[in-house]
Amino acid sequence: MIVGIDLGTTHSLVGRYGESGPELFRNALGEYLTPSVVSVGDDEQIIVGQAARDRLISHPALSVASFKRWMGASREVRLGTRSFRPEELSALVLRSLIADAEAALGEKVQEAVISVPAYFSDTQRKATRAAGELAGIRVERLINEPTAAALAYGLQERSDHSRVLVFDLGGGTFDVSILELFDGVIEVHASAGDNYLGGEDFLDLLQAACLAEHKLDAKSLAPQELGVLRRRLEAVKRELSQQGEVEFTCQLGEQTIAWKIDQDRFLQMADPLMQRMRAPLERAMRDAKLQPAQLDEIVLVGGASRMPLVSRLIARMFGKLPLRHVNPDQAIGLGACVAAGMKRRDAKLEEIVLTDVCPYTLGVEVGHRDAQGHVQSGLFSPLIQRNSVVPISREGTYGPMHERQATLMLNVYQGESPLVAHNIKLGQLEIPLNPTRPIGENQVSVRFTYDINGVLQVEATALSSEARYELVLEQNPGALSEAEIRARLAALSGLKIHPREKQENLALLARAERMYEEHLDARPLLQQWIMQFRQSLESQDERMIGEHRHNFVRAMDELEEQL
Repeated sequence: MIVGIDLGTTHSLVGRYGESGPELFRNALGEYLTPSVVSVGDDEQIIVGQAARDRLISHPALSVASFKRWMGASREVRLGTRSFRPEELSALVLRSLIADAEAALGEKVQEAVISVPAYFSDTQRKATRAAGELAGIRVERLINEPTAAALAYGLQERSDHSRVLVFDLGGGTFDVSILELFDGVIEVHASAGDNYLGGEDFLDLLQAACLAEHKLDAKSLAPQELGVLRRRLEAVKRELSQQGEVEFTCQLGEQTIAWKIDQDRFLQMADPLMQRMRAPLERAMRDAKLQPAQLDEIVLVGGASRMPLVSRLIARMFGKLPLRHVNPDQAIGLGACVAAGMKRRDAKLEEIVLTDVCPYTLGVEVGHRDAQGHVQSGLFSPLIQRNSVVPISREGTYGPMHERQATLMLNVYQGESPLVAHNIKLGQLEIPLNPTRPIGENQVSVRFTYDINGVLQVEATALSSEARYELVLEQNPGALSEAEIRARLAALSGLKIHPREKQENLALLARAERMYEEHLDARPLLQQWIMQFRQSLESQDERMIGEHRHNFVRAMDELEEQL
C-alpha cells in the first residue's frame, strides 16, 4: 500500500487515494492533524503528536517541535539520555502517521509520497527521504507542496487553459509556485520561497510585543511559563483572523498579565515579515515572465494563510481574491494522496501529467584571467538555471587556468550568488589532465543531468583522451561542524581591513549580487561588472575605485530601470 503524507512543520497528515478520491486518516485521537512534536517520557518512551505538544509546556527540556526547519543540517537535540537528528525526529512522526494509516487500512504500508516545500534544497529533500527510510517505508517520490495543493483543488481537471499562483504559508516555511494547467497537465513554471518564514515567526512577534509591554524578558521566564504564554498567543493569533481586537490574561509565575491587541497593530508589527513575503512572490512572477493580470487563480494553503493580512497582501499585489474552498490545513495532505494515486497508477489519474522544476541554480566553480595575467578564482558558472523544467541535461566546456596543470578539480555548487563562497558545495570531481599539452587542448566537457527525484549526475569527459569520469550526488553534503565554524570565524577575525570592506563598496556589491540573483537574463553582464569592480578594489587605488564605483552605480541604475 502506498500513502500520501504531508510532513509539516507544525502538523502532519496521512491518507490515500481511494475509490471516491483522496481521503485522510484520523489519528488515535480522532483528528486529521497530528502535531509534529516529539517528546520523551519519564520512562524514556517516545511520545508523538498532541501529547508531545502538551509536554512542550510541562516538560520543555524533554520535548521538541519545529524540527522540519533543521532538515538537511547536522544539528542534534538532546531529549532525555540521547540525542536526535532532525531526520530521526521526522522519522518518529512518520512512524506515528504510518501506524494510523495501517490501523485504518488493516494492511501494511510499504511506500509513501511525501510533500516538501518547493524551495527545499537537494540536501533537505534527501534528508526527508532518509527520514522515510528510518521510519521503515520507501520514499521514491517527493512532491512540492504547492503542486500538491493544486492537485487537492482539482485544478488539473479544468478544461480551460489557466495559470495559477499557489501561496503556501505553513507553520515554518513559505512557498510560492506558478503553475500552468492545460489538458490534464500541471506544469510548474517557477518556484520561490523562504524556508525560515512561517506562522511561528508571526507568533514570535506577538510574544516580543507582549513581553515588552509588560517589561518582561523571555530569558527570565521559566520554560514552562514561556510555553504557556506562546500557547495563549497562538490562540490570540487565530482569533485575530476572526475579530478586530483580542484581549487575554495569562498567569506567569506569581504575576497575572493582561494584554490587548487589534488587527491594525498586528499588521504594523508584521510589516517586516510581509516584506519578506513579497520578495519570493515578485521573484516567482519575474522568473515566470508574467504580469499579475495574466494569473487566472490564486490558491492559499497552509494554516498561517488564514491571517487577514495575507489576503490583504494578495489583493494589493494581484488585484483579486484567492480561492479558499479547500481547508488550508488539509490541502497539501489531500494533494499528496492524489500524488500517491498517480504513483500507484490509479486508472482515474492516468491522464494527469506533472512536471516540476529545479528550485536552485546548479553549476561549477571557474576562474578568470585578467589582462595582466592574474587569475581570479571562486566565480560561479551556472549550468542549470533555477526553475528549469526537470528532467534536464545541460553541457559546458571548461579547462585549466595554468600551463602544465596535471589535474582539473571540478567543484560542483548550488545557489544563486556569482561567488561560490556564498553558495553550497555539493561535491567535487578530480579529472587528470595531460600536463604536456597546451591549455587550449586540455579542455573538459561537463554535463549536468538533474532528474525529477532530485538526483544530480555530473559527467566529465577529457576531450583530448576521451576518458570519462562520473559523480552522482545522492549523498547529503552536510553542514559545517562546530570546529569548522570556529576555524572560519578565527580566520575572518584575523584579516586586515581592505577597501572592499568599506560600506559603499559592500553596498554596491550586495546590490549587484541581489540583481544577479533576481534577473536570470542579465547574469552574464552582471557577472562581468562584479568581476571588474572586484579587480578595481584589489588595486587599493581610492581614486580609481571611486570612478569605477560611480560608473558601476550609473550602469546598474540604467539596467534596473530596463528590467
